Parts: sequence; structure tokens; C-alpha cells
Amino acid sequence: MQKVKIPRTVDPAKAAQKRLDYDGIIQASLLKRLEESVEGVKRDAQVSMSFGLDEQRLVVISGKANVEVELECQRCNEVFTHECEVSFTCTPYYGEKSEEEAPEEYDLVDPNEYGEIDLIKLVEDEFILNLPQIAMHDAADCSVDSDNMVFGEIPEEIVEEKPNPFDVLKNLKK
Repeated sequence: MQKVKIPRTVDPAKAAQKRLDYDGIIQASLLKRLEESVEGVKRDAQVSMSFGLDEQRLVVISGKANVEVELECQRCNEVFTHECEVSFTCTPYYGEKSEEEAPEEYDLVDPNEYGEIDLIKLVEDEFILNLPQIAMHDAADCSVDSDNMVFGEIPEEIVEEKPNPFDVLKNLKK
């Protein structure tokens, strides 16, 4: 099956009634906010999503997506490739009532002024939320050896003897 471009926007209610499934790509050039958050986006995002109705007759958008991005290791400052995989389940947000009705496992997504959901923004948000908080290589792949890193106390060879500024007070005491 050939991968096609995911549409930018879709009416969630109509898509859920038709039980639409999308299996395709989002071009890397469209992931502007993700590109600002990382060193670079290496390839197009692979996305599969499906629309449907749950037992409460709520519109449900569920899907999976993955993309390769380049991150800067916070330990050695070298760039490395990270595969970002996400899965999501969400429902459109139409006000307080829909927030109360929606189960906890559903994320709420805001439709635009035409009642449509921006699928590219939805997937891009999931990628950004799934990025590691502190990007680092695996310890085996990192050029900085964990034995050379110092935590806690400073080694004695680095510590210099500085005069104590309160030594002057000892003289006043006498």
C-alpha cells in the first residue's frame, strides 16, 4: 500500500461516522514547531490514525506516529538520532460539557472555527510532548565516560586554600 499525505484538517464528526482510517506521512517540512525544538528532523513522520465513535457516542481519534529527530546530548554536546514514537487517543473539545463527559484516557483537542481538527498540529504536539526532558546518548555510546564525571564533593586537587574572612574577628576577641 502506498503511503499518502495525511490531510491538514478534517471534520471529526463526519470522519467518525464514516469510520475513516488514514495511513500515511506528514512531510518533515510541515513540522516547523518540532524542528524548532530539536536539532533537526531527519525524515517524514509515519502516521496511522482512525476515527470512530465510542460507547458514549463521543468522537474518538486514535493513532500512532513515529519520526526520527536529531537531539543534542546534554552530557557530551554531540548530536545523535532519536526515534520518537507516540500513540494517542483524543476527542474534540466543545466546551465544559464535553470535558466532563470525556473519559480520563482521552486527550481533548480544540477544533478550529470551522469545527475541523488540524491533524498535523495534533501529531506535532504529540511529538513535542514525547521528546525526552534531558536528551542523552546511551552511556555506552556517549563520548563522555561516566567515570570522569564528578558529582557531590569537589576533588582535593581542585580545591584551593582561601583565607577565612572571619579570621579578623578572632583578633578582636583577644
